Amino acid sequence: MIKLTKRERELKEKLDALYLQWNQKAYVSPDPLETLYAYTDPLEREVVGMVASGLAYGRVSQILLSIEKILSMMGPSPRSWLLDQSPEEIDSACKGFVYRFTRGEHMHALFLGMRQAILTHGSLKACFLHGISPEHETLLPALSLFVKEIKRKGELPGHLLADPEGKSACKKANLFLRWMVRRDDVDPGGWDDVLSASKLIVPLDTHMHKIALALKLTSRKAADLATAREVTRSLARFAPDDPVRYDFCLTRFGIRGELDIRDITG
Repeated sequence: MIKLTKRERELKEKLDALYLQWNQKAYVSPDPLETLYAYTDPLEREVVGMVASGLAYGRVSQILLSIEKILSMMGPSPRSWLLDQSPEEIDSACKGFVYRFTRGEHMHALFLGMRQAILTHGSLKACFLHGISPEHETLLPALSLFVKEIKRKGELPGHLLADPEGKSACKKANLFLRWMVRRDDVDPGGWDDVLSASKLIVPLDTHMHKIALALKLTSRKAADLATAREVTRSLARFAPDDPVRYDFCLTRFGIRGELDIRDITG
């Protein structure tokens, strides 16, 4: 059993209260996560999750518009669309797509990689599980192998899907894993039957980094992978089986006007 300091006990009480109050589906929108709720089949949800997490940067209103544009193109079954289209047809469908740094050729590369992974392994989940080893403390080694397999079919830039072998915090990939590996009122799961939430890493961006600094979960100044791991270790002292459980409610700061970070830092 982890022995907490007085400050840690007080912070855990505040985090648990925050989780109970704000970790609810009613507080999700606007968020890329909401696009996954329409898909009850995990085989569809994993495809949608890759699209939604890859485009999860910038203003949320524009993120949602770009995701909707892609999903409308893919029709009611994104997985079937991916498998039924030829590489040339996928290329044609993606032409003209632009969202900030992401172009049609980037989405084409992502789709080709996902398509080949599904054809080879049967699903993205099975592809990811191919890299799992019991001795790994986190899912990062499996994520690295997964990213390499997805990238094998084309030039897929790091801003869409980053490899944890570099210094990137891999926010989008870790966000995707949070959605698929956790299951509660917010995260829909789909991979939660075989992967442990205890091995997830916090999806760290500059916003979450500022919150982590304010809560003294880290003292590192760079929002990189080492910092994401440190923040995760700090949160694991409060919830070792599910350290990322606090991620959604913590990221409501700055989104929900009625939340003030000083309420839990004081």
